[in-house]
Amino acid sequence: MEHMPILNKDMSLCISLAARPSNIGTRFHNYLYDLLGLNFVYKAFAPADITLAVAGIRGLPIRGAAVSMPYKEAVIPLVDVMDPSAKAIDSVNTIVNQDGVLTAYNTDYIAIARLLQDHAVPHGHSVLLRGAGGMAKAVAAALRDAGFTDVTIVARNEGTGRALADLYGFGWQADVEGSTADLIINVTPLGMAGADETAQSFDDATVAAAQVVFDVVALPSETPLITAARAAGKPVITGAEVIAIQAEEQFVLYTGVRPTAEQVREASEFSRS
Repeated sequence: MEHMPILNKDMSLCISLAARPSNIGTRFHNYLYDLLGLNFVYKAFAPADITLAVAGIRGLPIRGAAVSMPYKEAVIPLVDVMDPSAKAIDSVNTIVNQDGVLTAYNTDYIAIARLLQDHAVPHGHSVLLRGAGGMAKAVAAALRDAGFTDVTIVARNEGTGRALADLYGFGWQADVEGSTADLIINVTPLGMAGADETAQSFDDATVAAAQVVFDVVALPSETPLITAARAAGKPVITGAEVIAIQAEEQFVLYTGVRPTAEQVREASEFSRS
């Protein structure tokens, strides 16, 4: 096995920008850098000012940055080029710095589309999608492109909720309010480690009526929603699966190296250990 070189002046730095940074991405990327002997290092940050943080990517220079809630849309005016993966949904989760030119991508969409296919979720399923932020855009786009048509966006903010629903030809409502669907998806911070970690994004009755339960929250992977779904015997798709796929695609963008499926599995397990 190769090992990551000791810190040196030629080492490439990659970072993550999130309001609530975790060590998942840090451990995932650094594990693979070490395994593959790449002269890279990865560090997570909670920026005090997102504009200054993105300026720092250009000015230091930093090779790349993962972008998480709540900055997926805020960084758009701060980059130079929008890759089609980001431009199509006006949401960014990855920035790559090539000689001072910042290009924005979205690997969340790739992850969601792959998981819907891998889990063989029927596109005829009705869907309740809770959330209306940047990640919700990626999920909504993946649903539309996979052929889902009976989709309702659940968002308290009518402006953002209706805008997302109208963008993809879906419905909107402010609250779950006893509604049910075959596929329920949480794309809000409810259940995420921190202030909302005990919140269950869909109630037990809605979980019981669902055929598939999907929670995009990655930390913890066993959110209250996923725990309730497992207890009800429902098939689940977890945020851990999402983050492994999107991180793999980010890794390729940063390094130009594609790890094997086994290496990705090992890195994903290490990131959560």
